Amino acid sequence: MNENTVPVNGVAETANLGLCDVALERAIDRTGSLPGMVCMFGPSGFGKSVAATHVACRRRAYYIQAKSVWSRRHTLAAILHEMGVQPGKATIPQMLDMVAQELALSGRPLIVDEMDHLVEKNVVELIRDIYESSQAAILLIGEEQLPHKLKKWERFHGRILNWVPAQPVSLEDAAKLVPMYAPGIEVAEDLLAHLVEISGGSVRRVAVNLELIATVAGTAGAGYIDRKSWGRRELYTGEAPKRRLG
Repeated sequence: MNENTVPVNGVAETANLGLCDVALERAIDRTGSLPGMVCMFGPSGFGKSVAATHVACRRRAYYIQAKSVWSRRHTLAAILHEMGVQPGKATIPQMLDMVAQELALSGRPLIVDEMDHLVEKNVVELIRDIYESSQAAILLIGEEQLPHKLKKWERFHGRILNWVPAQPVSLEDAAKLVPMYAPGIEVAEDLLAHLVEISGGSVRRVAVNLELIATVAGTAGAGYIDRKSWGRRELYTGEAPKRRLG
């Protein structure tokens, strides 16, 4: 089950990594009349950020992960820092021009992860300004309600070339995660299928459980483990443990 699933450059080639890469590629290779922003959205734990950071390396994209406290200035400063540019005492409009100029001259795309934070801080129009000034390909990453949140900004919403829903973890994805999180352990298909079933779609939960399986198997000196040999041992589901009475 786990053969030929060795991760590339330390990252498993999951379905969402492929979707993320194709989305950004479409924006980069678009014709001039089409908008250049794309948006990948989905629940937490689906592996969107891991996919985005890997695609950033593959596509030589500038990558930022927004924080809940960021203002327009903080956002621009973070992008400039990623670009290796020191803004000094530049004003916000000057910083915007610096970002747009670097994107336009370099031809490199921009990835904005945790875009929901910028929505909450009303920084959405700043991202649109960056796009309009540079015409660079921009990939936005956010939670499952991000497309709905962006409807408030009609001019921004209309400039999205493609909306890409992140996909729940699959059995194929789980198999590709084994060499990373349970190296040297053969995890049977029935146990992998169980991990996928209880994951709620989360790549992260599958990864956590694979690490747990690797620890247990290593302690027992086992190179192979299936659902029967795992038995009644607990697995991580994301739910808080129930309080025991008595």
